[in-house]
This record gives sequence, C-alpha cells and structure tokens, in this order.
Amino acid sequence: MPLRLATQVTGTFVALAALASWSVADAQDDAAALQTAVLAGSCANCHGTDGHSPGAIPSLAGKKEEDLLKALTAFKQGKAKVTVMTRLAKGYTDEQLAALAHYFATRE
Repeated sequence: MPLRLATQVTGTFVALAALASWSVADAQDDAAALQTAVLAGSCANCHGTDGHSPGAIPSLAGKKEEDLLKALTAFKQGKAKVTVMTRLAKGYTDEQLAALAHYFATRE
C-alpha cells in the first residue's frame, strides 16, 4: 500500500505542476496581449479605436502584418516621410512594433 500511495501522490504532484505551468503560460500570454492593447490605445488618438480611422489618417485594422511592420520600422529608422510617426516610432522597441503590427493586422 505505501508504494501505491507514493505513486498516487507523485502522480498528483506531477499533474498539479503541469497545471500550474499551463496557468502561468496563459497568464503571461494574457499579460502580453493586454500590454499590446494598451500600446495600441495610444494609436487610437489618430488611427481610431482598434485601428479604424474616422478621418483622413489611414486605418490600420486588417492591414497586412508585414506591411505594417515595414512601415513602422521605416518610421523608426527615419526612412519614411517625416511625420509625427517618425518621432513616435522611435519610442518603441522592435518587439513592441512587431506586436503592434500583429495586433492591428488581426483587427477587423
């Protein structure tokens, strides 16, 4: 009986450890998604909520991720037409720009 109990206890701990790591991974994904949504919120002033611009400034929602990232990178590197975006993009890391490109590409 002690061996059987030890096996059950070990199995329970392994299952709990797997569940805990899964929950941590999900929480990290949720935190990253929330951080990106907060960053994207700063774009709403000009590009509209979730990238749907109500005016002359281009909408970002649904654009190709690679095109968005290319444009954001060009702004950051000073290779695009000088606009407020040239200054704004320099304030973001490459990872943040990639996350923003993905965020807006997945909006409808």
